[in-house]
Amino acid sequence: MEQIVFELYLLEEAREFMKSLPKEIRCKIGYNIRRVQKGERDNELFKKLDGTEIWEFRTIYNKTCYRLFSFWDKDTNTLVVATHGIIKKTQKTPQKEITKAEGLRRKYFENKNKKQ
Repeated sequence: MEQIVFELYLLEEAREFMKSLPKEIRCKIGYNIRRVQKGERDNELFKKLDGTEIWEFRTIYNKTCYRLFSFWDKDTNTLVVATHGIIKKTQKTPQKEITKAEGLRRKYFENKNKKQ
């Protein structure tokens, strides 16, 4: 049995994005996430965005690119937190989406630190 490398937590916006997708696309995204959780290292599935602390889960389904933005929280256990998702329409990841993910990451850690 392969070891799970991380747990995944979806913030509200990521949950809403996933709920908005057809079941077969949700299943494909879930399948790809599980591959990464089991230790598969493939930039086509999970990639760190240059110059940021943001990662993206990458899924292509019927020639459409789906991205689920996320970041690592290694304070308590190994956790990946998904911030939000998009259907990617351009070659380059839109800067506004990276900025949004960074803002959600900051807010997550601020809230977490307040609780401690």
